Amino acid sequence: MAGPGMLYVTMQPSEGLSAEQFHEWYNNEHGPTRLRMPHMFGSGLRYRATDGQQPHFLAAYDVTAMALLDTPTYTDLRAHRSPREADTIRQVDVDRRFLDLVHTQHTQTQAPPFVAAEHLPDADADAEGLILVSVEVSLKPGVDGADDAVVKWYQEEHIPMLSRVPGWLRSRIFRTPSAIEAGSSATAQQPARLVALHDFAKDNGLGGQEHEAAKSTPRRDAVFAQYIATKTRRAYELFYVFGPAPRDLRSLSKLPSAAAFTAPDGSVVTVPGPAGAASISAHVTTADGLRIPYRLEGNPAPGAPTVAFCNSLLTSLHMWDALVTILKAKRPDLRILRYDTRGRHAVPADPPVPATLDMLADDLAVLLTALHIPRLHALVGVSMGGATALNFALRHPALLSKFVACDFNAASSAANTAAWKDRIAVAESGDAGMKELAAATVGRWFHPHTMAAKAGVAASMRDMVAANSVQGFRFSCQALWDYDMRPAMSACAVPGLFVVGEGDASGALVKAMDGFRGLLGPGGVGAELKVIPLAGHLPMCEAPAEFWEAVEAFL
Repeated sequence: MAGPGMLYVTMQPSEGLSAEQFHEWYNNEHGPTRLRMPHMFGSGLRYRATDGQQPHFLAAYDVTAMALLDTPTYTDLRAHRSPREADTIRQVDVDRRFLDLVHTQHTQTQAPPFVAAEHLPDADADAEGLILVSVEVSLKPGVDGADDAVVKWYQEEHIPMLSRVPGWLRSRIFRTPSAIEAGSSATAQQPARLVALHDFAKDNGLGGQEHEAAKSTPRRDAVFAQYIATKTRRAYELFYVFGPAPRDLRSLSKLPSAAAFTAPDGSVVTVPGPAGAASISAHVTTADGLRIPYRLEGNPAPGAPTVAFCNSLLTSLHMWDALVTILKAKRPDLRILRYDTRGRHAVPADPPVPATLDMLADDLAVLLTALHIPRLHALVGVSMGGATALNFALRHPALLSKFVACDFNAASSAANTAAWKDRIAVAESGDAGMKELAAATVGRWFHPHTMAAKAGVAASMRDMVAANSVQGFRFSCQALWDYDMRPAMSACAVPGLFVVGEGDASGALVKAMDGFRGLLGPGGVGAELKVIPLAGHLPMCEAPAEFWEAVEAFL
């Protein structure tokens, strides 16, 4: 079991386990827990049977090295299940197979070339419905060379003939070990078996002339007669591609409130609810080890257009609470994604690396990939999040249809860099450093009207800022020290809207954004600038209704 292979798991839920409960548990807890170990699991796919046989469901995980499945990293997952998982798994008949990869062949010269389901641009739309044919054969005991002879037949005749079947995509041969070391968690001793998995497009020639020809040759008949004891064939269709980030709002929205779930370590929280009330709170991990918390809510349909929100420095994803409440009421068709940007929490310290705007844009790309969101309907960002929104449009235009950038600068200045260094000194001045910084920051950010008439909003924001990681702040604010996006703005092909509070920097930011909005887009198309009255640096917090009026038509 040293090489790559597959964890092949068939499942049959009991009649007392609802389909929604079964799928929500698997898609939001069980599967993602494994895909958060990329050194072990490369992909996770779920299939449903199309042949009317039981078990009805199959989960297939590509494993980088099968030996890893005998390590505590994997075995502890089963030994330390959550109470919900333990209760659910008792209601499912599970057959778990460990398969060693023997041979792979896929389309190479055909157009379009083969792309694994987990890497398709839109996993929900493009991958759903792909066909998998699973053929398992057991070898006659005591026949020398049976394994090699059958594999050779697959490689030399059967798979080349299958490749002529319209819609054929890939064939893989796996071996079930005849014996596993004592104490192994993999499987009990069994007769040697080979499992062939054949992937086909939704529209295919299964049952057609080419397919029948591949199954009807003299060599095939001879191989079966001499070497094969039994054969089992199953047919499935792909219905879900999962990754490291829980995202199944559809199943969650159909569950009662009593089915709410919090992982034992608090890393995943799912809240059921109808009509867009369901939410998933979890995290993804970037290549440098940063955990990015996110919240997914709104329209539960997998293909719903998604609006993402990128918060300012020193705030959390909850700075959008008031606006999201409006958005859910006004646009129930939208799925909503919020996340804590780099610097809200401590950054990886081995050693910590100062953030850049490119890192911030790439963090969002990592999040979208983990959630299988191929393209955002819109991205809304403010302050550092506004700069991130513009840079994301420049750096990842294929992932975005439009953006709203609020209360930001297209370029840094020496004065702002000096100010950030002074603020770091305050934050690091002692136990009360962040509280002192929070009071000064909110007083600078908010319009005098907000401070006087909306004291609760100001107090809540002070608490949010004060709770920020000092170390995270120190290294993330450096993204705003030295940058200039102005030369690249003319090449931006993504439409943008600029928004600013009238009192931000006592009106200076209104003038600044008006000065560079004309740089956006080819041919001087520019961006419209909307000014929110009686608001300062965070107009969506200070005047959420007025902010919504400003962006509603654009969204």
